[in-house]
Amino acid sequence: MDRKKAKLILEDGSVFHGYGFGAKNGVSGEVVFNTSMVGYPESMTDPSYAGQILVFTYPLIGNYGVPPEQKEHGLLKFFESDDIHTKGIIISDYSFEYSHFNAASSLDGWMDSKGVPGIYGIDTRELTKKLREKGTMVGKIIMDKDVPFEDPSTVNLVETVSIDKPVYYGDPKSKIRVLVIDCGVKYNILKSFIKRGCYVIRAPWNHDFSDMDYDALFISNGPGDPEICVETIRHIKKAMEEKNPRPVMGICLGNQLLGLAAGGKTHKLKYGHRSQNQPCIDLETGRCYITSQNHGYVLDTKTLPAGWAPWFVNANDDTNEGIKHKDLPFFSVQFHPEASPGPVDTDFLFDQFIDVIRRWKK
Repeated sequence: MDRKKAKLILEDGSVFHGYGFGAKNGVSGEVVFNTSMVGYPESMTDPSYAGQILVFTYPLIGNYGVPPEQKEHGLLKFFESDDIHTKGIIISDYSFEYSHFNAASSLDGWMDSKGVPGIYGIDTRELTKKLREKGTMVGKIIMDKDVPFEDPSTVNLVETVSIDKPVYYGDPKSKIRVLVIDCGVKYNILKSFIKRGCYVIRAPWNHDFSDMDYDALFISNGPGDPEICVETIRHIKKAMEEKNPRPVMGICLGNQLLGLAAGGKTHKLKYGHRSQNQPCIDLETGRCYITSQNHGYVLDTKTLPAGWAPWFVNANDDTNEGIKHKDLPFFSVQFHPEASPGPVDTDFLFDQFIDVIRRWKK
């Protein structure tokens, strides 16, 4: 086999040598790691990974190929968006032979068609250890030509992954109309509302929705620093200050944006939470749930004003995993109840939100 040499260079000068697959172009981005064993098509199409080079710690990637681009409800069935959002991926061992009843192509072929490069043959254990000790850092994948370092934190990544105008899903005659602020929403979030009979209004990240007809507001996941989304925060705050405020729910970035709109502050984690096995404790019941996560920033609940309280906390590092207003119908979680990939232990939170909406409508 003719293997093309490639390398990963980190901003601290570290160099990791391997072999290229997928597209053969160079890219730069923030190097982060994910400890999940499965779900690489879903992870790579998650808009929250925009601007990032993703390291998979699980050694064997590509063994079940990539599913077909089938659609349901106007959305791709097996992916979390219409495109790959990772700038590139880093793995230990690439499986050139793939086998799965639902596979339509190889990972290599899919990435090549999307212009996304990858490197295999790298000691991902050593690389992950470095990222844990020093924190995430900017890096670049080099094939033939060198590329400059590009720090994605200087860009409004939410703007790059959101839509340009509102999109509608479901039955307009539905009794529940959910307005989704698209900051990089995963398709399974939209499907979670659609399958519960909701009419979904998907609006751009900076859209002024004050005059729109909806029953509840949902703030989606997304990439980058939440404090950059000044317009989104302003619109959320305005919605919460209504005389009879409509219910609000947020997931991932939505948790941070809700906290910022309430008056709290956020900060960046050393290396973030990106996996399918993060334990989160419900502070109201004491029960622990295993959750799917993908975020690099976190809300500091100590900065929240009166009336707000932490709802979930991470059992590993005690960081915030959700907040709730004590009197008003506002709540959010940092993890992903819709999973994809990951466990569906907390899928019931969508049902709780629907119940809150029904009570509000009465």
